[in-house]
Amino acid sequence: MAGYIFSLNDIQALKTLIQYGVYSTNLSHPKNNLWKIHHEGTFADYFSMKAGDNVYFFIERKIYGIGELVNIHFDCKFLNYPEADIPTIQDYKSIKNKLLLNQNEDSLQNRFVCTFKPGPFFFEMGIDMDDVLASNPKSFRMLRAFWKLSFIKIDDEENKALRDIILKRNEQYLNNTEGKSPFDSSLQKEIATKLTTKYTLSSNNVLLYSSHTDKIKHEMAVEAHIVDTISRNSKSIFDSWDYVSHQVIASPFKPIDYMDKMDVFGYRFIPGFDTISKYLLIEIKKDSATKDAIDQIMKYVDWINQEYTFGDYSMIHAFLVAYDFSNETIAYRNEICKRNYTKGRRPTIADVWENVRLIKYRYNPSTKTLDFEEV
Repeated sequence: MAGYIFSLNDIQALKTLIQYGVYSTNLSHPKNNLWKIHHEGTFADYFSMKAGDNVYFFIERKIYGIGELVNIHFDCKFLNYPEADIPTIQDYKSIKNKLLLNQNEDSLQNRFVCTFKPGPFFFEMGIDMDDVLASNPKSFRMLRAFWKLSFIKIDDEENKALRDIILKRNEQYLNNTEGKSPFDSSLQKEIATKLTTKYTLSSNNVLLYSSHTDKIKHEMAVEAHIVDTISRNSKSIFDSWDYVSHQVIASPFKPIDYMDKMDVFGYRFIPGFDTISKYLLIEIKKDSATKDAIDQIMKYVDWINQEYTFGDYSMIHAFLVAYDFSNETIAYRNEICKRNYTKGRRPTIADVWENVRLIKYRYNPSTKTLDFEEV
């Protein structure tokens, strides 16, 4: 299972969140009735949440856990109030009773919420970040790049490594009542009484407020929509994947601001097993794709091969999504997007990988979604 690590700066807030099992990101208000890129990125983060994913909190160098996202009524993530996904500032008095988290006027900045429970327990003792990273150095990728973000998503391998160190350090508390934080489900029950389809989190309004005719202004909005589509396991041109995330590290460790990141990354398991069989890579360009985009996606393909598939290119499914592709770019894809590789040792099997698909997008105002077509 995946995991989410939420950053906090207040110990009392940590205790309250763990006690009631409801988290909400504090977003800056939009300006000029438009979403900014960082808003759209937060949407994308929430879209990929699903019940069973683990929850952790980071505060004052320490990580606290372990929680687990849990469905209430129909999902584990919601709008905090109807039309919270529209980039306007609503009047607090008029919608006060509709907020899931109704604290004060500042609650209008809490546009999304997610719900969780202990999984199996939230322990009172946090683990220092250095101790976490030293416990299994090869497994931690995203945690090393946790910087200037409200939260990050970690994959199954990284999540297991984090669970392991927290459980090992708190083993003495597993079978007694000490060392664990209390949990009260009353707030979740109150939220459940308010929930209707108006609180459903979707990418429709993210696209609407980033659209211009049939184009999208921000690549992050396209990114958010694709993450939303795949996370719902909808039938789409990208197929379905068990894990999907965005802005995943794709370079050796270096200053965070200079790190390369894949727009969308994912993988799927062999049905019925926890063995990964295929990896997903999607690179996005809001305008026409150039030859540079082909070079970029192949750089990421080689990174996945180096870090995840260890020489087996056949496990990688890559997509380049753009508004358009010139004949020159298509010809360059046909020339460059090939890798010769071998599988096995005795006997050795030689093969050629050519799995980069070019996908055009168009915004469809009647459905508030994107239509995709393969070139």
